[in-house]
Amino acid sequence: MTLRLADIVDALAGTGNAALHGDPELRIERLSPIEIAGPQDLSFVSHPKYLGKLAESAAACVIVPQQMRDVAISRGACIVTDDPYHYFARVTQFWKRKHFPKPPAQIHGTAVIDPSATLAPDVSVGAFCTIGAGAVIGQGARLAEHCVIGPHARIGAASQLSARVTVAEGCRLGERCIVHPGAVIGADGFGFAPHDGQWIKIEQLGAVVIGNDVEIGANTCIDRGALQDTVLEDGVKLDNLVQIGHNVRVGKHSAMAGCAGVAGSAIIGAHCTVGGGAIVLGHLELADHVHISAASVVTRSISKPGQYTGLFPIDDNHAWEKNAATLRQLHTLRERLRAAERSLAAVLDGRVTLNNEEKS
Repeated sequence: MTLRLADIVDALAGTGNAALHGDPELRIERLSPIEIAGPQDLSFVSHPKYLGKLAESAAACVIVPQQMRDVAISRGACIVTDDPYHYFARVTQFWKRKHFPKPPAQIHGTAVIDPSATLAPDVSVGAFCTIGAGAVIGQGARLAEHCVIGPHARIGAASQLSARVTVAEGCRLGERCIVHPGAVIGADGFGFAPHDGQWIKIEQLGAVVIGNDVEIGANTCIDRGALQDTVLEDGVKLDNLVQIGHNVRVGKHSAMAGCAGVAGSAIIGAHCTVGGGAIVLGHLELADHVHISAASVVTRSISKPGQYTGLFPIDDNHAWEKNAATLRQLHTLRERLRAAERSLAAVLDGRVTLNNEEKS
């Protein structure tokens, strides 16, 4: 199915002060990257470094920022807007609604729903789902096949749970959330008390509370709190395979890339980012607008906004082993340096007199 360029622009009216230059009757068949876009494709460019690719592109229409307006118009049809990346994101949403309309709500015959559960109108429940006692499913929510909603859990209106998602007992998911396949919300946190050489389980009595417009990636795990709740505030975005420990709090509109991990009781501020494979240790606090580079390990609290990196640069193994051996001696070297500084300070202050051998 193709769409007229005018239909796309009209649907996004008011987004980013956008203006169309070119034929509104152009038919758009695909959304494509600028490098491969063809004569029936809509693409976008958001950074000046791609100016050359814009001039060479065969795309039917390109979404561009204000500073690329003249080049884009000389090339052909374009949509000029304040933020091309944002505008393109809105286009993808419109495109999906048009090409993949929401199927009618239905309750599959194999679903097991406790009689005390409450399902609002327009809820869809897929094959082999289980909904526990006292659970509440909000209006328009979608549960794909094999989802498990525990007793007294709550799913907000218009939220979408993909296949095999588990929302455990007492956990709450806000409105318009998206949860990808295999995610587990509300498994027990990792809490054990050592006693006589054994680990004694600490029952995890809290829950997980998730705000509105949160997206959770495939196979991500968010542990329930030990005594207080684990909390993800509105707009948080988690990639695949992210681990959120018990009692963690993540502030509004923070995002974490794949394989990131946050240990128990850490507090992440609002509008933070955590790169792929990065780790935040337990009981630490990150201020708002803190950005952690990929593969970093956060070992202390961070009170000021900014970009933080903690990496040991990759090298060939022979050189790395030499550097690692040096690092192991840093503490000793530091103590020797401090002793030398104290001795030098004493000499300069006249408290110590060097003999001829020491002077040399």
